[in-house]
Amino acid sequence: MTSGLKDRLCRCSTSETGKILENVLAGNRLTKEDALTLLNAKGRDVFEIASAADIIREEKTGSAVTYVRNQNLNFTNYCINSCGFCSFCRKSGDSDIFCLSRDEIVAKVNQAKERGVSEICSVGGLHPDFDADTYTGFLSLVHETAPEIHIHANNPMEVWYGAEKSGISTVEMLSRMKEAGLGSMCGTAAEILVDDIRKVICPGKVDTKTWERIIREAHGLGIKTTATIMYGHIESPSDIVTHLDLLRNIQDDTRGFLEFVPLSFIHNNTPIYLAGRARAGATGREDILMTAVSRLFLDNFDNIQVSWVKSGKKLAQLLLMAGGNDLGGTMFEESISKEAGASDTEYLDPEDMKRMAEDCGRKLVRRTTLYDLV
Repeated sequence: MTSGLKDRLCRCSTSETGKILENVLAGNRLTKEDALTLLNAKGRDVFEIASAADIIREEKTGSAVTYVRNQNLNFTNYCINSCGFCSFCRKSGDSDIFCLSRDEIVAKVNQAKERGVSEICSVGGLHPDFDADTYTGFLSLVHETAPEIHIHANNPMEVWYGAEKSGISTVEMLSRMKEAGLGSMCGTAAEILVDDIRKVICPGKVDTKTWERIIREAHGLGIKTTATIMYGHIESPSDIVTHLDLLRNIQDDTRGFLEFVPLSFIHNNTPIYLAGRARAGATGREDILMTAVSRLFLDNFDNIQVSWVKSGKKLAQLLLMAGGNDLGGTMFEESISKEAGASDTEYLDPEDMKRMAEDCGRKLVRRTTLYDLV
């Protein structure tokens, strides 16, 4: 980076923010205190932080905006948990409860093949009848139907649940899943990795230590994962920094994370918001800073994904100029954010992605789940 650009950034920022940006642009690692200062930024400091993040993004990943051609497969909405942020789950007796049959799963996988997707992303509720054999059977069925398609599925909560229901260790559960066809694992069920927050928004989910342990076990078995955060509900900037610091420490040790995906809380139809216990999602300022500070703080991550499902296409484009380098997937089928109140969640045409990227002065490039370029 030229000294002139660095000086211009630092002059435009407040003295404290300018010093932090100068330090990180010189190649130094942000401290947790630095990250907290940046997350609390206001005014034009927000744009200077975004500019610094964009510089780091360009140094790490170049000018490409990447995406994967994928399809979601929501296999059930029946769930024993009642997370405060979830409008997707259904309970026994609900009229719109579903659990896909084997024939329905095969039909959806064949549809994915016809669409030319390279990834099937499987998500669903914690069905009371599911166990290890259910999860591995599902993976085997998808893999046998379309062995050429990468299966990106499950998360630490589902791994723990399947293991618990079958009386096996989570390591054995992961090994069985990998053998059945699991290509990589979702880093969801993370929400905020601070137990005081988890007890309020998702009391039925595994605690932070269990989430971390299962992620490390997956990495140890050669199963790559994503990493996520869900923000904009009851967490504080300090909680966000704690979450980011945990992810950075794991990545230092394992190098097993493929990407970091900030997920802005969609509040509209969620129980915790309707009960007056959470705010109405993140603001635009918070969305920009979440992406930018993640890029600056997570110096051992190459890829920061922008969730067009959560933020919408226009804000997603701005986040590509605040440190983001990936637009995620085409989706084809998305139910969880839609149930929470998000709009335009079903499918994003690569032609629309191309327009978004080129309008930023960048080039759209298709990738695989593991970030090999197509």
